[in-house]
Amino acid sequence: MSLAMVVVFIGFGLLIGTLFGFFGMGGSFLVTPALLVMGYPSTVAVGSGLAFVFGTSVIGALRHRDHGQVDYKLAAIMTVAMTLGIEGGKSVVFLLEATGTADLIINAAYVGLLAAVGLLTLRDAWSNTGEDEAGSDLADRVQSIRIPPMVTLRGGVRVSATIIFAVGLVVGVLSGFLGVGGGFLLMPAMMYGLGVPAAIAVGTDILQITVSGAFGAFTYAQSGSVAVPVVAFLLLGSALGARIGAGATSLVDEDEIKGYFAAMLLAGSVAVASNKIGAVYGIGILNTASTVLIFGAALLVSSAVVLAAVCRLRNDETGTWCRLTTS
Repeated sequence: MSLAMVVVFIGFGLLIGTLFGFFGMGGSFLVTPALLVMGYPSTVAVGSGLAFVFGTSVIGALRHRDHGQVDYKLAAIMTVAMTLGIEGGKSVVFLLEATGTADLIINAAYVGLLAAVGLLTLRDAWSNTGEDEAGSDLADRVQSIRIPPMVTLRGGVRVSATIIFAVGLVVGVLSGFLGVGGGFLLMPAMMYGLGVPAAIAVGTDILQITVSGAFGAFTYAQSGSVAVPVVAFLLLGSALGARIGAGATSLVDEDEIKGYFAAMLLAGSVAVASNKIGAVYGIGILNTASTVLIFGAALLVSSAVVLAAVCRLRNDETGTWCRLTTS
């Protein structure tokens, strides 16, 4: 591997690590396509992506633990429920494959779900709903359901363990159906479905991803489908990035976290849609545009996260850029 490629992988790892530490989203949605574009076999691209996610999640989870942003009870229940749900989601995929409609339905569902969650998160970030209207929120209704056993989560949230399990099961089914890690589903499910504060939702999400990423990475490593040098250099960059992203969650306002998260989801929705349309109709420019969009959005959002955190750390909101990122 040339020195230039080493620098590229370290820089790429820094970018993804920052996003991962801040949002709790895997990173395989960026690593895997990048390796495919570079000519790596699909099994190696997927296996290396999972190995990278596992390594980064360990770093991010430890950092969030230091900030007191991990709820172990919530993570344990979610992990068990999602594991069962993923198996159910896979069964649905096999049934659709038998009818020949799997590809169309899964791609449409993926694009629609990304857009829906992104718009919901964006609306919430921009909303000025007062405390008097908070009782009508989904989280308040969920917390009012008193099905034993009840558990108290970090942030003063008290909710039924049965409800938590049910939410994890649904997210797991969707993850198994769409073939994704579930980070972009689990974080909003915890925030909006259970009422968990955004920073704790991110930290707990990362801990759950650590478990699932370890299993996936181990499975692929057994068949030699992990490019160890690539993963090593990616992790070298992400080790710093994950600490930066995790630290930023304690500095950046909760609405800003939601706003940045929504931007990533909406960019991903448009990118996936343009990629699929380009593939179906043979329009090469759309495939290129989708790649530029997702990587460009990742770069812009991670830069905005770091800048917002620096502004808060310095308590400097007088400059133009600080006003743009913290308003």
